[in-house]
Amino acid sequence: MKVGIIGGSGLEKSDIVEEVEEIEVETPYGKPSSKIKRCKIKDAEVYILSRHGFSHEIPPSQVNNRANIYALAKLNCKYIIATTACGSLREEIKRKDFVVPDQLIDFTKKRETTFHESFENGPQHVSLADPFSEFLREKLIEACKEEKIDVHEKATLITIEGPRFSTRAESNMFRNWGADIINMSVAPEASLAREAGLEYACIAMSTDYDCWKQDEEPVTWQEIERIMRENVENVKKVLLRVIEKLSKEEVSKRDEELIKSKIRTIPNFPKQGIMFRDITTLIQDKEAYNKVLDLFEARYKDKGIDVIAAVESRGFIFAGALASKLNASLVLLRKPGKLPAETISQEYVKEYGEDKIEIHKDDIKAGQKVLLFDDLIATGETALAACQLIEKLGGVVEEAGFVIELADLEGRKKLENRGYKVFSIVRF
Repeated sequence: MKVGIIGGSGLEKSDIVEEVEEIEVETPYGKPSSKIKRCKIKDAEVYILSRHGFSHEIPPSQVNNRANIYALAKLNCKYIIATTACGSLREEIKRKDFVVPDQLIDFTKKRETTFHESFENGPQHVSLADPFSEFLREKLIEACKEEKIDVHEKATLITIEGPRFSTRAESNMFRNWGADIINMSVAPEASLAREAGLEYACIAMSTDYDCWKQDEEPVTWQEIERIMRENVENVKKVLLRVIEKLSKEEVSKRDEELIKSKIRTIPNFPKQGIMFRDITTLIQDKEAYNKVLDLFEARYKDKGIDVIAAVESRGFIFAGALASKLNASLVLLRKPGKLPAETISQEYVKEYGEDKIEIHKDDIKAGQKVLLFDDLIATGETALAACQLIEKLGGVVEEAGFVIELADLEGRKKLENRGYKVFSIVRF
């Protein structure tokens, strides 16, 4: 499991960090802001990038955000946690408080915020309705609470150009727009990370009240530095806790390789050009099959899952056994004409043509937590249709779980752009 950290946290100097080395990464967009410090923390590989350079020599408007995000993606980081100082635009967000924003406003004017410089291969419009990874946000909030650090669980962050601070008129305007905190770095990173298919979230530390507060001195860089120095140990504690949480939740390389080795690939099935991932060889292997069930049980045993909704037909093979382990009920989503009682249906387009799935109208009750389960996610159309059916019946999709993910077909991105969490064990 690989995690990228953006920001000068000093994390690499912690006692439990091992094997620190500096590496250089080439990108089509030039050099990243700094060499990247690779280190080992628990079972995770962590890549630390200093946004403004090791000596803070790069002003906000000159940060090469595209190179930074591209480099971490090239290193196969799945998660990116950004650390940043921020100004508070609300009385209740005090100095030294931590904030985990859930929304942002991009008020920058000079930044490069997309990898899509042309539409030669068709329009590319990424959804940024929810700009931060909800999964990572939850982990950051949990870590702050466990460390007994004051944390604000929701906030709108506005990113301005810099390097100058706001005028009083601007500061009040931002408050009227609904912004809660202000900084000069996060918005471009969030946009680029979403385009790169990475999970990105931010932990912000309040250092000042910008300049809107009449009974406070306007913000200065010296004051920001002072507060950051006083709070740096808390930043490290939170990051270490989150990395530990991610290490526990991720599939080990050994388990992934075992399961992947038992999946047979059939070229040109069911049509020319398709590489079919055959799980019949996986379910024939007792060790690998049980390992799949163990991994899903470990992930969901404390999630309070009420229902497992399994997609026809290979999803049934795992979902029945998993439902028994999780003490959850099992619901089947099937092709038209297979379910005997009254159903609702959802049409969708899949990689080899149009299709439809159905579910009994009485299968799910309003408010029930549902795990959607299938053996494989490709384009994500089947899973998206299934999620829509679950929600039509009032169910809450806790997550969509898959044994296999065909990463190049970007089904994960399709689901996550609609707000659904996704988990898979092996990727092709």
